[in-house]
Amino acid sequence: REREKLFKNLDGIRNMTKLPSAIWVVDTKKEHLAVQEAKKLGIPVIAILDTNCDPDEVDFKIPGNDDAIRSIELLTRVITDAIAEGLKARSAHAAPATPAAEPLAEWEKEILDSAAPSTEAPAATDAPVEA
Repeated sequence: REREKLFKNLDGIRNMTKLPSAIWVVDTKKEHLAVQEAKKLGIPVIAILDTNCDPDEVDFKIPGNDDAIRSIELLTRVITDAIAEGLKARSAHAAPATPAAEPLAEWEKEILDSAAPSTEAPAATDAPVEA
């Protein structure tokens, strides 16, 4: 039973070929083990910090409500869009004659594929302001 729990929680780590460039944490209180391991391995931690969290544990702090699903969705979408934009920019600047230092991971390919056909969303309109 304990072995099954470990496989469920840690099986993806075994298949990693290198350390991640950074980790995204929504609730640092709940995911304190991931934050501690990242600090030990020198992996930058990007996290949403609520009033009950210690900001000294995190490298890149984003103040917000880590309990509300809407704020989590919004901030995660912003981070995901920034990653996709960075991957597209990196692949556009790569010289086609020189091979990449490391092939893209599956999740990076999925982000690039899903971002390529999509068009830019229409700009949000401001509500009229009453004086």
